[in-house]
Formats: sequence, structure tokens, C-alpha cells
Amino acid sequence: MKNTSTYYLLIILLISSCTFDSKQSNPFLHQGEGFVEVEGGKIWYGIMGEGDNTPLLCLHGGPGGTSKSYYNLSEISKERPVILFDQLGTGRSDHHQDTTLLKVELLMEQVKAIKSELNLNEFYLVGGSWGAALALEYYDHYPEGIKGIIFNSPYFSTPIWTKDAAMLVSELPDSIQTAIHIAERDSVFDTDSYNAANSFFARRHGRRKELVKHPYDSVESNGNTFIYNYMWGPSEFTATGTLKNYDNVQSLKKVKVPALFTTGEFDEARPETVKKLSQMVHDARFVIIPDAGHSTLNDNRQAVVTAIQEFLKNQKK
Repeated sequence: MKNTSTYYLLIILLISSCTFDSKQSNPFLHQGEGFVEVEGGKIWYGIMGEGDNTPLLCLHGGPGGTSKSYYNLSEISKERPVILFDQLGTGRSDHHQDTTLLKVELLMEQVKAIKSELNLNEFYLVGGSWGAALALEYYDHYPEGIKGIIFNSPYFSTPIWTKDAAMLVSELPDSIQTAIHIAERDSVFDTDSYNAANSFFARRHGRRKELVKHPYDSVESNGNTFIYNYMWGPSEFTATGTLKNYDNVQSLKKVKVPALFTTGEFDEARPETVKKLSQMVHDARFVIIPDAGHSTLNDNRQAVVTAIQEFLKNQKK
């Protein structure tokens, strides 16, 4: 009986050990795409690269933007899978104009749906602009399995964002400032002068260089301006939507995993501000992407890729 008991004890220990290991490792991910059912419809996801190395799970900006800028991380997919997806309502996911679906908590649940669909046990979160706010929200609610977070040109707080935007607008030509002032005073944002001011601001602080289309970006994938206007507003420097009072910056103090903060030299997510935000995280690295606006992956892709690769090298896998 003693030998039998020892035998069964060894079996139990072996099973327990296997179960523990399976929770710590990821399944082998294959390059491809698919759809996941969420509240309100289906969301599209794509996987670049293959293997069981800890993947990147990328959250795009907007709101109402698409994931196509993350094709520019294809170089990293040689080392580990890079997962991108379009939030419901935009890109290759089901489109809609149902405002009951445009809530932060529902968008956060879409991240969880992708994690569950792919059986991810460990991953790095990557969030750009609005996607950074969504990444922080997700970590705040579901930190399990997240090895680190990459905040690219991050937005976490509308009061902070609009304060920075006001500083940048104050440096524009007087005629541009006047057009913005009149539009905001009258709440009329469809004038030619306001559109021209918006374009001027975007060329200086948004995408500064000609659009570089990645070879993977071969299928039509459009953003949703309705979502952008409903949740944010008519321009990057004017917030009138449901996020007008959004502020989750204090959650940065709760981040217990390594973090990388990047932003463009001329970004609307001002380097001075992003550096201060990075200092709220205990284990954080801050990198300025030279000669780039908000669209850092377009304006200086290689600098962003290098910053992420160096960050990942300092992690265990």
C-alpha cells in the first residue's frame, strides 16, 4: 500500500506540474485571420508571424480608427506573433452607428474576446493614441497574463490632451487660430476655414510625411468618422463627444509590469507630457521618435520598431 500511495502521489504531482506549465505558455499561433463574435457583431483580427513566443496584442487609435498602421510592425513578427484587430464599428469588423455599443467597457471586452479566442496566457499589450487608453483600461480590469505594455503616442486624459492641444494651437498662424476660435465659439465645425485649420494642424502634428502603404495593407479597410465624432469630436484639438471628460491617468500608478512610452518629436501627444506620464509607472522607459508627428509608425517606422525590439529584449521572452 505504501508503494501504491507513493505511485499515485507522483502521478498527481506530474499532472499538477503539466497543468501549471500549460497556463504559463502560449499555444502555437499560426499566421492568418478570423472573426470573433462580440456584443453587437463580429470583430476582425489578423496574426502576423507564427510561433509560441509571447505575442504583441495591438490596440488601434481613433476612436473609429483601424489597425492597419500595425502592419508596420511586420519586422517584429519575425520574432513573435503580432496580433491586430479592428474594434467593432470600423475597419474589417462589422460597421454600425449604434451609440449604445460605443462605451469604453464594451470596447475593453473586445480585447478580452480576442485574448480568449486565441487562448493567450501571456502577451504584451500595445496601444496607440486612443488605443493606449484602452490598453490601460484593460490592464486595470484584467492584468492577468500581461507581461508588459507599450504606450505609443498615448492618450489617457481629455483634460491633459486638450491642454496640450491648446498649447500647440497657440503656436499656429493667427489666421488658423482665428478659424478655430470662431468654430468653437459658435459650435460650427463644418466650415471651410475650420477644415483648413484642421488639415494644417494635422500636417504639423499628425502625419508629417507622405502616407507609406505597407504591402500587407491590400484589402479596403476604412475607419468610421461617426464613431470618432460621437466619442471624441470634430478634430484632434476639439473634444465634444462622450470622452469629453474622460480621465484615467491615475491608473498609471497601478501598472506593475514594465512599460514603454514612445511619442513623436512633433507629436500632439507632446514629448514633455508623455515623459511626465511615464514617470508615473515604476518600471518605464521613455523614447522620443525623431522627425515624427502623431503617426510615428508612418513618419519614422524604423525608430518605433527599434524602440519596441530593445524593450522586448529586456524582458524574459
